Amino acid sequence: MEYIQAPATSSQGHILCCTCGVAIPPNPANMCVACLRTQVDISEGIPKQVSVHFCKQCERYLQPPGTWIQCALESRELLTLCLKKLKGSMNKVRLIDAGFLWTEPHSKRIKTKLTIQKEVMNGAILQQVFVVEFTVLGQMCDDCHRVEAKDFWKAVVQVRQKTQHKKTFYYLEQLILKHKLQQTALNIKEIHEGIDFYYSTKQHAQKMVDFLQCTVPCRSKTSQRLISHDIHSNTFNYKSTFSIEIVPVCKDNVVCLSPRLAQSLGNLGQVCVCVRVTSTIHLIDPNTLQIAEVDGNTYWRNPFSSLCHPRQLEEFMVMDIDIIRDQKLGSGAGMRSNKHALAEVWVQKTSEMDTSQQYHSRTFLGHLLNIGDLVLGFDFANSNINDEYLNKMNPHHVPDVVLIKKSYDRTRRVKRRNWKLQEMARDRDGMDTDDERQYQDFLEDLEEDEALRKNVNIYRDASKIPVESDTDDGAPCVSLAEMLEELSLSDATGGEGCLQGPPGANGVVLSLWEIFFWSFQVEDWASSVPCIK
Repeated sequence: MEYIQAPATSSQGHILCCTCGVAIPPNPANMCVACLRTQVDISEGIPKQVSVHFCKQCERYLQPPGTWIQCALESRELLTLCLKKLKGSMNKVRLIDAGFLWTEPHSKRIKTKLTIQKEVMNGAILQQVFVVEFTVLGQMCDDCHRVEAKDFWKAVVQVRQKTQHKKTFYYLEQLILKHKLQQTALNIKEIHEGIDFYYSTKQHAQKMVDFLQCTVPCRSKTSQRLISHDIHSNTFNYKSTFSIEIVPVCKDNVVCLSPRLAQSLGNLGQVCVCVRVTSTIHLIDPNTLQIAEVDGNTYWRNPFSSLCHPRQLEEFMVMDIDIIRDQKLGSGAGMRSNKHALAEVWVQKTSEMDTSQQYHSRTFLGHLLNIGDLVLGFDFANSNINDEYLNKMNPHHVPDVVLIKKSYDRTRRVKRRNWKLQEMARDRDGMDTDDERQYQDFLEDLEEDEALRKNVNIYRDASKIPVESDTDDGAPCVSLAEMLEELSLSDATGGEGCLQGPPGANGVVLSLWEIFFWSFQVEDWASSVPCIK
């Protein structure tokens, strides 16, 4: 504690302290510093022990009454938060300076050094320095509490698809992960024929609905249920439900279009194969190579369903093949595919190799098939299909067999696969054998369709060593250039904060700027070491 007074002049004398009699320069209190300290404590009423609340999950501090803010240790924001806790008790003093005293980061203590001034006893101004210790108490914020509870939600998005295969859901999962839309969900629950996304606000749920409508062909319905109503403030509390129904068509499904829809798509054949499902349904006519796209609105006006279950795929062997070139299409025909080749093939079931039964078919896989290859397809000749439009077709226009894709050795493909995909954290009972088979089908579709891989983040699996086989069966695979590397961020002591190792080490995708910054770090380090040339 000290006096704040004007500089003494050369003619100024000394006086005796009125309490102890020590000679001192004149001051309004006529007392020395020691005696004045015993009489007055200007920090009286200011608490020396204060508590602040900190959320461990989101690492935010509570700013009363209900705001949570992000503050780093010994930052200006944290000092402001601490001083606001003392604002009510410092109305009668003047704050001159404030700063932090070092404490162990894990001690849950924050010490601040404050310098204050106050006018006492006949206009004397005293200045005092003291320490206030803040105790950090753990308290979960409302947002983290809702996340941990997993049942406190205000909006739910129910995504459904009435199909036997989950290829569309696997593709949708990768798109959600790529755009990081799963981060705002309180909980993700997988149920039969769909997934439920739970959100704390209706705005987050609406954002997911808008994303789904732009990603997959679907239709939505919205409903809400009243939870509570305050008649005094006229406020309502609702729980909203968004129901999303995705079209029940997956990749490699055979469909039969209505005559009206087939004509509107450029006189397309009624029996078509779905080659891809993105924001639209991509169809191809196996008889003419005509292609068409059906969006969600068109589908719901003229709905059609899959004719066969994926488990009904049978394996055939190509006995003979003849490529069809320069086929002329009728008037009003739509676009043709340039990635496929039209061919006439004779095939025989591998389960009927001891017989002479063969089937004739036209296929769009002429660029892939050779005599002796195995191919998967649907047997229409020996199937009982109940479909409104197929039953009205001329029997001569219904093919005996529709070939879908070339068959490869799955065991060999799994051993050779050196990449992986990320998965969403969700509640589910567990993957059964059928789900695992469907997931392997989706991975194979990614290897076979380059256009589909552009929308998916594929990561190199460093833990898996690819096995090279002596015989190459020509199975498609993902190139190394399409795989994303991984990086771990850690400091010098093993914690988070400092780069270790080159870009592409452990699991984080680097941006171009981060790679550019890393290259400069390496160059600067190399130039500082004399032995490196």
